[in-house]
Amino acid sequence: MRVLVVKLSSLGDVVQTLPVLHDIHAHFPAAAIDWVVEESFAELVRQAPSVERVIPIAQRRWCRAPLSRRTRGERGAAQAELRREAYDAVIDFQGLVKSAVVARQARLAPGGFTATYGNRSELCGYEWPVRYLLQRKLPMPLRIHAVARARLLAAQALGYPAPDDAPVYPWTLNATASPPQVLLAHGTTRADNEWPASDWVALGRVLASQGFDVLLPQASPLEEEFARRVAADIGGSARVLPRMGLPALLEVMRGCSGLVGVDSGVAHMGVALDLPVVEIFSQPRAWRAGPVGRAHQCSVGGDGAPSAAQVIAAWNGCWEARPVADLA
Repeated sequence: MRVLVVKLSSLGDVVQTLPVLHDIHAHFPAAAIDWVVEESFAELVRQAPSVERVIPIAQRRWCRAPLSRRTRGERGAAQAELRREAYDAVIDFQGLVKSAVVARQARLAPGGFTATYGNRSELCGYEWPVRYLLQRKLPMPLRIHAVARARLLAAQALGYPAPDDAPVYPWTLNATASPPQVLLAHGTTRADNEWPASDWVALGRVLASQGFDVLLPQASPLEEEFARRVAADIGGSARVLPRMGLPALLEVMRGCSGLVGVDSGVAHMGVALDLPVVEIFSQPRAWRAGPVGRAHQCSVGGDGAPSAAQVIAAWNGCWEARPVADLA
């Protein structure tokens, strides 16, 4: 059986779809799984060894020059890639018109089908026209965690029981750095997700006093300025990472001992690596996107941003609950 996963963006959504790979192979060990994704995340998806072929597209960039020769050439090449293999199932995990259009371009094997969500779930992206663009519209609970929603869609589409166990991600950790490192994932594309610099400093100083080096990633000039200011106030145990692509950041995170971050794709990467994680929420949506199923991963905040003291207490709890194999 050959399956095409259609999950184009964004970073956090792509990461939270990764557990469907394990689920599918648990029921169909010989299944070949391809994945079509926005070019920005293609190299990250390639870090999942269970994905046979990654098909990058560039809808975001193409929209800026839809009639240019380059855009037309790249669109044609992407469509050719989508039709290179014949799929037994093409599953749109995005539930948007743009992803449904991509799913329709894939070539189906005899008896093959396309599938997507049949209805909206609270706080999850969904556009009703997809019901008419793809063949199977599968019902979803009105309130469901994002990871569980993707896993349920795969199960319903491929005909195996809905999973009720903890999600399994395809990434693994390396040997931890010495001294141990905690990544502070402060960056976010949403202003209402931000956490104050003073609170990051307070947290960083506590981590430094506990013997951790503090790493601050950055992906833009504004993030770099913020990270340097926070690192300077934390002191010598803090270090701003150079700007790097997602695969390189993933490699850094493989050697970390934990992560504290705002609700963001980088924080979800920490969850996927099974690190001790505290995810900071400034809005009441932790039930939809926060860590689930592991005592050493938790969310804090909700109706408003949590205090530094609340985050520090949550970190101490997650660190104490980390798996026994990490206690040496």
